[in-house]
Amino acid sequence: MMKNFAMAAVAAALLPTAGFANTPGVAAAATVATAPGVTYHTAKVRGLDIFYREAGPVTAPTVLLLHGFPSSSHMFRDLIPLLATKYHVIAPDYPGFGHSSAPSAAAFRYDFPTLANVVDELTATIGLTRYVLYMQDYGGPVGIRLAILHPERVRGLVVQNAVANVEGWNPQIVGGFAAAWKNRTPETEKVFRGAFTPEATKFQYVEGVTRTNRINPDAWVFDQTLIDRPGNDRIQVELLYQYQHNVELYPAWQAFLKARQLPTLVVWGDNDPIFTTKGRDLFRTLVPSTEVHSYPAGHFALETHAPEIAAAMLGFLDRLP
Repeated sequence: MMKNFAMAAVAAALLPTAGFANTPGVAAAATVATAPGVTYHTAKVRGLDIFYREAGPVTAPTVLLLHGFPSSSHMFRDLIPLLATKYHVIAPDYPGFGHSSAPSAAAFRYDFPTLANVVDELTATIGLTRYVLYMQDYGGPVGIRLAILHPERVRGLVVQNAVANVEGWNPQIVGGFAAAWKNRTPETEKVFRGAFTPEATKFQYVEGVTRTNRINPDAWVFDQTLIDRPGNDRIQVELLYQYQHNVELYPAWQAFLKARQLPTLVVWGDNDPIFTTKGRDLFRTLVPSTEVHSYPAGHFALETHAPEIAAAMLGFLDRLP
């Protein structure tokens, strides 16, 4: 009972219900009662089953949530209900992640243009023609490719710990990857494999976190269980190797963002051990109107600051033309 009341109170604080402004308890109950539930689907794309979560009124503007590594749409489980009271929300799993098909690395081309094309074809399959892109980690190179491919479809960008500049990386991490990008051998591939050990997966969730009691261990246990599926190591190694081509495109992506001046919101975990605040600050340099919200959080800031990020997003989304 207390848990349900607390959830209702959070929802009411974020989204006051018209007509109940003077009766907070009733407003909270009404908001929760009318909030659409999350539904779960798969769609056929290139012969693959692509899983996605959906919530919110289908007639409302769409927010397309693009997850990072080593997670999936599971990372948005707390955010989706908070947005869905007013917006249509879609959160897919890329091939090789979450509940989507995971063909072997020998049978499927695992690179970022392909991931972006699969998401693009998914949007066409389910009828999305306009959306705001939320990009975290791998969602950055997937989302920016979508924006370049269909700039007319993108109403705005929400960036959460995704980078488009080398300076936005922890130098030690990008330095280790760069050595393997230059000379790929079984020995140099070890730096990639080190990124998806159980210890590394947990590290990405807990490092830099200030609200330690809000970290749900289900997050990294779920991710690791899927990473440990037979053959998935080759998928993850391939994608980390292919990431070098994202880095090569950073100047072109920066030019695109500067030219288009898309409405942009940055919600950033400032204690991220992978991506630094120089990655955060780039977006305001390129798009001076960028709205920036920083949190004392890590790489997966939604794990500890979902209500605050949802509030910032709702304000941003409400102001979009």
